[in-house]
Amino acid sequence: MSSYNYAYCPRVSPFDVNFEELRKSAEENNCIAVHFDVPNIIKGSSEEAEASVIFEKQCVHSPRDEFAKANFFIDLTKSEEELSSLLHKKHRYNINYAKKNGVIVRESTEDKDFDKFYALYKETGIRQKFYFRGYSYLRNMWDVFNKAGLAKLLVAEFEGEALAAWILLSYEGVLYYPYGGSTERMKNLFASTVLGWEALLLGKRLGYKTFDMWGASADLTDTSDEYYGFSIFKSKFGAKHVVYIDSYDMVINENLYKFFNLANSFRWKLLKLIK
Repeated sequence: MSSYNYAYCPRVSPFDVNFEELRKSAEENNCIAVHFDVPNIIKGSSEEAEASVIFEKQCVHSPRDEFAKANFFIDLTKSEEELSSLLHKKHRYNINYAKKNGVIVRESTEDKDFDKFYALYKETGIRQKFYFRGYSYLRNMWDVFNKAGLAKLLVAEFEGEALAAWILLSYEGVLYYPYGGSTERMKNLFASTVLGWEALLLGKRLGYKTFDMWGASADLTDTSDEYYGFSIFKSKFGAKHVVYIDSYDMVINENLYKFFNLANSFRWKLLKLIK
């Protein structure tokens, strides 16, 4: 019996995709479809119309987005003083408080620190009731990007105990913050806030031009949105809020694509019931 795959392409630009070669590769690898999840095209931008034409020609609208439709960006070409001035006053106070009370942030490539990161990430997912990636997925991602020199792991700790940790990825002048986690223990030390600030400074020191915070609520006033809490946290770094265009699917096997969407829709309804 043949096995089937589902290709996943998050945050890509259609201008960088060779659709003919991609379709050929997808067919050779027995893919049902290629999911362009939340393409890297901002609504209202000069690129939106042309990008939409390309996607409409090659794909169909996806029934769901796997990732957040909005994001926050920070301009790292600004001086450290300018970046500090953009911080919400509460964030600025909490950063100074954390440093004063002994929270340190360090960079690591050690396996034991990746395991600390994953434990914090999983703890956060359980606490905040979001669906988190498995260990092997993130470990493989970390190994590939770290080997290529495109990954950073930052750990915020107090007296040797890890309180928060972020994985950062980099590509073409942009530093990305896709995954992070924290513990509720000693949360009054604001480890996540000082960690975010040190991530900004690291990106600036390394010459990156943009800090991409990787996901946010589209509506920052909607307190019922599952992303509301961390969206407000990110906004207090003085970041610019943007919303992306819809997701698309390049369909390879139409019959299996319809069946997959039906099954996936049922799966998500079930997950929401037991959440």
